[in-house]
Amino acid sequence: QVQLVESGGGLVQAGGSLRLSCAASGSTFSRNAMGWYRQAPGKQRELVASITSSGTRNYAGSVKGRFTISRDNAKNTLYLEMNNLKPEDTAAYYCNLLQDNILYWGQGTQVTVSS
Repeated sequence: QVQLVESGGGLVQAGGSLRLSCAASGSTFSRNAMGWYRQAPGKQRELVASITSSGTRNYAGSVKGRFTISRDNAKNTLYLEMNNLKPEDTAAYYCNLLQDNILYWGQGTQVTVSS
């Protein structure tokens, strides 16, 4: 059973930084594409960044240049380094993993950016 557990969210002032982590278990981690999504109140969940098994990265335009997605296959962990945070980055952040055509989600971690 694949399980994803996010951590690292919190309250930060605008311009600050946070690093989110997503620990995976029960998966063939290194072979799977993974991603970070976020959902603000009243809005649809949106892609923030993704990374393939080979390390190819993709970013939403709103975070490009500020956020960095990375993975440590030895630790079965996905990261999202977030710099120069803005109030509009406030949302619940979720990681996901695609394995055998099934998309798994974590429970989410809240990021709140104050102005």
